[in-house]
Amino acid sequence: MDHVIIEFKARCDDHARIRTILEQMNARFVGTDHQIDTYFRVPQGRLKLRQGKIENALIFYSRPNVAGAKQSDVTLSKVEPSSDLGKVLMQALGVLVAVDKRREIYFVENVKIHLDEVAGLGRFLEVEAIGSAGQKEQLQRQCDQFLRDFGVQQSDFESDSYSDLLLQKS
Repeated sequence: MDHVIIEFKARCDDHARIRTILEQMNARFVGTDHQIDTYFRVPQGRLKLRQGKIENALIFYSRPNVAGAKQSDVTLSKVEPSSDLGKVLMQALGVLVAVDKRREIYFVENVKIHLDEVAGLGRFLEVEAIGSAGQKEQLQRQCDQFLRDFGVQQSDFESDSYSDLLLQKS
């Protein structure tokens, strides 16, 4: 399944404040997931296997490492939790890094909001406006509105992926 996503990631120590705003928006709470994202060595883009209780998928994506809202082109395939796909990918490609996080998942229409606590990195807010190539302007407007709603400042933005941040630390 292919998607165009306009997204941003920001450092956010006050998850309680964001939860209050999400409640006021009548956001749909999906649940809290403990996820392990295993990133594999690939020549371009990023390939990760997400394993959790709520979300399990093989995800390939490319996006620039820039602060603020940016476009990601994503191809996703759902994976059964009991799949041996991870073993196959490890042997074929090698593991780049694994990201261990606790993620609260919310939706407001087509916008997915994550409150993440990432081992070794801290707490973050991610917003993903999800749609198709023909909806880029609408997705950008939605993302911009959530920036305002959540009071995200330029200094809060994180340009790198969790995988890149962990690699920088090691």
